[in-house]
Amino acid sequence: MVERTRTLGFRVAFALGLGTMIAAGIFSLSGTAVYQIGSSAVIAFVIAALVASITAAAYSEFASIYSENGGGYLFTSRTFEDQDLLTYAIGASLFLGYTGTTAFYLATMDEWFFLFILPESVGGVLPRGTVGVIAAVLLGTLNARGTEESGTFQVIVTAAKVAVLIVFVGGALNFAGPGQATTTFTGNFGSVVGQSTDILSVAALAFITFFGFSAIAASAGEIIDPKNTVPKAIAASIVTVTVLYTFVIVAMVNTPETIAGQPRAEVLQAGETAMGNVAAAFLGPVGQLLIVAGAVFSMVSASNASILAASGIGSLMGRRGHAPRKFSRIHPDYGTPFYSVSSATAVIAGLIFVFITLFGHHGVASAVGPAPSLGLEPLTGFATFNLLVPLSVVNLTLIYSRRTKPDLTRGFEMPLVPYLPILGVLANIALVYKLPTIGVIIGVGLTVLVVGAYLLWGGAPEADELVQEAAGERQVVSLIGDSGDHALPSVDDRFTVLVPVNRLDRAVDHARLASRIGELYDAKPIVKVLNTVDIPDQADSAAFLDMAEERMSRLEGDLAEIEGEVAADLLAEGHVSRDVAFDILQTAREDEVDRILMGIPEEHPHITEKVEYEAPCDTLFVGGGNRPRDLSRVTIGAGGGPHHTALLDLAERLGDVGSRIDVVSVDPEGKSGIAEDVEPTLAVFDEDEDVHVHSLTSENIADTLVDQAAENEATLIIGATRTRFLRQWVFGSTTDRAVSIAENRGVPVIVYATAEAGGYRGRLSEAVFAPYRYLRKHL
Repeated sequence: MVERTRTLGFRVAFALGLGTMIAAGIFSLSGTAVYQIGSSAVIAFVIAALVASITAAAYSEFASIYSENGGGYLFTSRTFEDQDLLTYAIGASLFLGYTGTTAFYLATMDEWFFLFILPESVGGVLPRGTVGVIAAVLLGTLNARGTEESGTFQVIVTAAKVAVLIVFVGGALNFAGPGQATTTFTGNFGSVVGQSTDILSVAALAFITFFGFSAIAASAGEIIDPKNTVPKAIAASIVTVTVLYTFVIVAMVNTPETIAGQPRAEVLQAGETAMGNVAAAFLGPVGQLLIVAGAVFSMVSASNASILAASGIGSLMGRRGHAPRKFSRIHPDYGTPFYSVSSATAVIAGLIFVFITLFGHHGVASAVGPAPSLGLEPLTGFATFNLLVPLSVVNLTLIYSRRTKPDLTRGFEMPLVPYLPILGVLANIALVYKLPTIGVIIGVGLTVLVVGAYLLWGGAPEADELVQEAAGERQVVSLIGDSGDHALPSVDDRFTVLVPVNRLDRAVDHARLASRIGELYDAKPIVKVLNTVDIPDQADSAAFLDMAEERMSRLEGDLAEIEGEVAADLLAEGHVSRDVAFDILQTAREDEVDRILMGIPEEHPHITEKVEYEAPCDTLFVGGGNRPRDLSRVTIGAGGGPHHTALLDLAERLGDVGSRIDVVSVDPEGKSGIAEDVEPTLAVFDEDEDVHVHSLTSENIADTLVDQAAENEATLIIGATRTRFLRQWVFGSTTDRAVSIAENRGVPVIVYATAEAGGYRGRLSEAVFAPYRYLRKHL
């Protein structure tokens, strides 16, 4: 069993939480807070810190139990294991909360760019939100491609953020003098009772600045001794950032009466950019530049952490069946949850576009006519609502966990349970009540929408429930001809072919063919035969284990008969699964195979289609009549497209080892297709290879290809075509017709599908190619 290596100590965990908290919140909210309630802003920030601390204590206890990544969604799903709707709602809300938080960070950064960085000639043309959307796409791309921060780098980044705030506070104290600064601060407190409503409103907005504690719990899977380290790091980061924010408020209260001709109140009222203007008064142009650069850097860094958190939740939801399973898929090249990161990025960009570009204070909608006004505060309300509600549930979840699972080992225990968690719930609800109404309405509406979509969809089984190993991997035939239960061969750097089989009578032929193909790439290939027993959704998988074991025994016996005939190591493994295509794809990804070779499931074409589109490697589908054995004679077409181009490498390797290659170029008559240039196909072969070209005219390309293969007693190898988008064929019209005709004629056929043409790009390419092909033929 492979276990995660824990590498993050207290120093890095503390820096992770502190660095995530020092973000757009303090840079954008400090001006608004001081403008509304003066020095009482400190009280508001302390209230927000205390409310966050209650839930942080619950997070700490759960993190000491479940030392894995996932945060509040993980804690809820582990505690309420049978409450799919509840756990989905929490996961979806946290996903929206993290993406909303990131959108808030980047939208604030966008405002700083327009005010302090972009030339007026540029800023006057670009719509607001442009910089934020571009930054979201760039950060999403970096995360999708696997860019990651080391622990040391995180410490350096956090130290730089703290240094920026210290410089700002130091500039204020130097400008006003420590004594005068203290006097101004203490004299700027209003009546706490009279300001209570405004204080709570500011506290509600400020809560988002303290949510960084969740980044520590979300990374519990990488933290050394998480049961002790996580609670200490969370407590230390909240206390430290509260002290820092207090000094920032002191500095903001000491803002001069006028800055660059603007009254103090107007500067503070600007809100999201007030701190940058105040920095100019304290530190001059150079100091202002430093603060602006530090603020932008802080927002980008915190946004990156939030994207990671959102994509982590999306990935876990995909694995648990609460989101499309693709969300949990790890990209074979980048090693990241590519679809989850991409989805999070799209949501972030969409939120910035709606709240800022369309309906912000400078939004394009307002230039056209009357339109609703959103902006940063409603965006903050939207994000904070989608954090406070699931955090309230986490507090209740802790109470439930204590009562129903008292025997769990808890490295840290939250004090005063159930009273403190209940207080946390009430405090969270109170803050929700004080959030901007329009932000809460949008948050409620979007949450209801995604929950409704889940109810219509119905969810999916957990990935761990889809497949169960019925018979462990065993070596059947080795290179030296031995068979038995000795040590499995190392597959590192060896060409591996996965051979999924359902009909056991085809297993030997397919294994033999896979070995032959593997030899073209590696002198010592691996052929792994996978037998998957398909079980109904309603059935208990345990009832099918005996059947799977019996099939495995038969499979081993059949494969042992070709001992001495194949040059590959043969491995066999048995699974039971509720989703055969998922099992094939998951096995291919986990084993990092180089090719998949399988039959064409006549009764389940969806398996073929899913494997073809989503396989991490090239796939060979074997069909037709007699099963191909040695590939000494091969017929290929003169087609084009990615699948045909990919199969030419296989054909060229066969030609290198002496196989006869017949290239059939068909000039179609009537409306049966368009002629393809044969020269690109011939260009891959050397002059000394046994290659024969047949130029023919026919009304039916598929018929002609099969006829030539039959005449030459050859195996037909044909690429999946690019015209499936407008047709109900599995591989494409010509290919499917060829497979059907070959089946009737007793001609073996291999359909070659390359992974390069799979996924969404492949489907998009087909959609574009179909009209292109039509225009090329008729214009």
